[in-house]
Amino acid sequence: MYGTSESCAKAYKSLNDKMAVWIHMVVREDAMDLYGFLTREDLEFFELLITVSGIGPKSALGVMGISPVDSLKAAIASSDTTHLVKVSGIGKKLAEKIVLELKDKVTAGTEAGQNILRDDVEVLEALKAIGYGHNEARDMLQLIPPTVTGTKDRIKHALKIVGR
Repeated sequence: MYGTSESCAKAYKSLNDKMAVWIHMVVREDAMDLYGFLTREDLEFFELLITVSGIGPKSALGVMGISPVDSLKAAIASSDTTHLVKVSGIGKKLAEKIVLELKDKVTAGTEAGQNILRDDVEVLEALKAIGYGHNEARDMLQLIPPTVTGTKDRIKHALKIVGR
């Protein structure tokens, strides 16, 4: 499917660019919602998250909004619930349930994914310490490419993004 989408505009220089989007459709009695993803891996992880009782599409998007999919898979594989409870609406019990139900279904990913997870937590805390709000800091984390590694470099990159 090709087209433009404001929600994916961050990933592209112009809204007039063509792009492929992986779609998941949720049909309910009162609504039909479409959720679009830039990669198949993101779509598959989203669909895996919504299999957990108590996690709907909006909660799944919230989880996916805290860091890259590889980092989330690493957190789940290592039973790290502290990363998941940072999502609005997900408490300790629900985070533990996500880990319990998905731990065997996700691969731990690379060591780099685990390092990015650790770095992301530190970067998030550093950005909040210098005055950014949680949501703003999380949005900045989303824009840091996974090729930028190390806490210090990821903080620098996040601040460069804001300086644009």
